Amino acid sequence: MELVERYLEHVRVEKRLAARTVELYALDLQKLSENATKAGVELTRVQNTHIRRWVAQMHGAGRSGRGIALILSGWRGFYVWLGRQGLVDSNPVQDVRAPKAPKPLPKALSVDDSVQLAAYANEEADPWLEARDVAMVELLYGCGLRVGELVGLDAKASSAARGWIDPQGGEAHVLGKGGKRRTVPVGRKALEALELWLAVREQHGNGEQAALFTGRQGTRLTAQAIWQRLKRRSLLAGLATPVHPHMLRHSFASHLLQSSGDLRAVQELLGHANITTTQVYTRLDFQHLAKAYDAAHPRAHRPKR
Repeated sequence: MELVERYLEHVRVEKRLAARTVELYALDLQKLSENATKAGVELTRVQNTHIRRWVAQMHGAGRSGRGIALILSGWRGFYVWLGRQGLVDSNPVQDVRAPKAPKPLPKALSVDDSVQLAAYANEEADPWLEARDVAMVELLYGCGLRVGELVGLDAKASSAARGWIDPQGGEAHVLGKGGKRRTVPVGRKALEALELWLAVREQHGNGEQAALFTGRQGTRLTAQAIWQRLKRRSLLAGLATPVHPHMLRHSFASHLLQSSGDLRAVQELLGHANITTTQVYTRLDFQHLAKAYDAAHPRAHRPKR
């Protein structure tokens, strides 16, 4: 432990680290010393294989990847210092990385909360804003759109449009990540909300604007503005948690998957191809996707064609 004390003195005096940081280093190096003692090796004789074994043990004991990474950082600094003192030939922690922490899934609303938000009506709000915001919520939850895809929607189809809604066909044509286009079914509730918004939009002189969703000045709404409107609306609707657009997208996927069990259909509807997974992205027939949507999504019930 003499080497550890000398190192802690070094970071305390020469590097002037905060007292709490030094305290954490001391705890991490105590763990290192205990591991070395159990393995029957001196700290200066620790090898890369020892470090990897101890990382595996910590991971198996339930320590998070982030926690292990912080410990390794402390150990790595210690061996850098030992190397400068000429006490080790190489750093046994140099090429060791902590296990990657799984990315947490975005939070999804319950079906009840999702429907409560979608069905919420603010009778005291400006009718123009209310019609617009209702349509946005219905499209986000009813179609699982990304906020960028919603922003990119135009009121009418054109060669220059990034995306548009086909009310007669009950379909949304969007431009997703990587410039990939996809077609998503639009449910009855979303079509009704969209029809009302387009009528109000026309009455207030925004009918000539290309963008489907605009602000008062007629400019296309930004993703940030939609985030703010949705957060405000979710709180007014009585939801305990402020809602953001991706939460509705995840709710769309979760509720559809829970009801249908058709993972491939949900993946296609989301336009989600993840190369880090083992599942191969499968392009399915659109009629099959629409059938899965109609049967499972709580805001579906599209009109028959």
